[in-house]
Amino acid sequence: MQEETRYQIALTRIPQIGNKIAQQLMTYFENASSIFKASRRELECLPMMGKVRANAIKEFKDFRWVDREIAFLEQYKIAAISFQSPLYPQRLLDCYDNPFLLYFKGNADLNAKRIINVIGTRVPTPHGREVCANLIAGLEASNIMVVSGLAYGIDVLAHATALKYGMPTIGILAHGLDRIYPDVHTHTARQMVEQGGLLTEYSRETTPDKPNFPRRNRIVAGMTDATVLIESGIKGGSMITADIAHSYNRDVFAIPGRVGDSKSAGCHHLIKNNQAMLITGADDILKAMNWDDEVKQAKAVVPMQQELRAELNEEERQILGLFNKSEDYHIDHIYSRSPLPESRVASVVFQLEMNKLLRSMPGQRYQLV
Repeated sequence: MQEETRYQIALTRIPQIGNKIAQQLMTYFENASSIFKASRRELECLPMMGKVRANAIKEFKDFRWVDREIAFLEQYKIAAISFQSPLYPQRLLDCYDNPFLLYFKGNADLNAKRIINVIGTRVPTPHGREVCANLIAGLEASNIMVVSGLAYGIDVLAHATALKYGMPTIGILAHGLDRIYPDVHTHTARQMVEQGGLLTEYSRETTPDKPNFPRRNRIVAGMTDATVLIESGIKGGSMITADIAHSYNRDVFAIPGRVGDSKSAGCHHLIKNNQAMLITGADDILKAMNWDDEVKQAKAVVPMQQELRAELNEEERQILGLFNKSEDYHIDHIYSRSPLPESRVASVVFQLEMNKLLRSMPGQRYQLV
């Protein structure tokens, strides 16, 4: 693992250096190693520092612990992702209290196009369980990632249902990746690593202490486009997550329950106070997020593409024949595979792009629409 990661982890071990100060230092010095190599005087002169913080950095000695942490990460194929990494959940960068460093084990894209979190009570009613399962099943075809906290109740049901329907799902943990809490969810967590992942800001040996859960909830709310509350009392972790999402100006949705039902009191409170939109199923989410428009547009494009393909000339058919649905190709690859002159290939590719049969990708690459 790179030396830079070593210093990033070390920075998180200094109590006087929180997430914001760490990010400010990284922005100023451009990398973590330069922070530790800077002189005490240089650190003291920075506006966010002072003598106490500068001394804490210069006197940090616990690199043996850091090296054990790195060995743990390498052994279990865990990625340490700083806020400057392109792998970092970019939605979190819009949040004022985003973590400096995250640990991730899994294969999901933390910047997937559509991400929701599904949360609720740890002791759902049969109705709540049914609503949760049906809602996620209704999102199956819409390319959506499901995030939750791997807790009892709605959380683990959301993960399990996503797994059932082949949807990527990520669990945000309030402890290190050397354990699963509650341990009865270990099997589900292992499945999630193969179809999503586990994400935390906590290093190994961090136990699931009470203060960690509200901090965990800000990641649940911050890395997603919307929060979906299935059932919740008037107080609890789910309400904290919904409140955080609201403070981030993210969409919040809530499922209504029976009048007077304590298990739905939190949902009713949010709806009544215009802090959540009332929904009854997946279609309401897709419509509110404008995710159904893309599906409609895609369906509308298919007949048009079929008509255009029927009218293609021989050169256009030849160029399209170089592609398959799952690959994108650099323009030089297309030049080398086509018998046509390069100038003619470029002209045909441009026309196919205008007719929405080819899509232009970054780096002069193209793929079938």
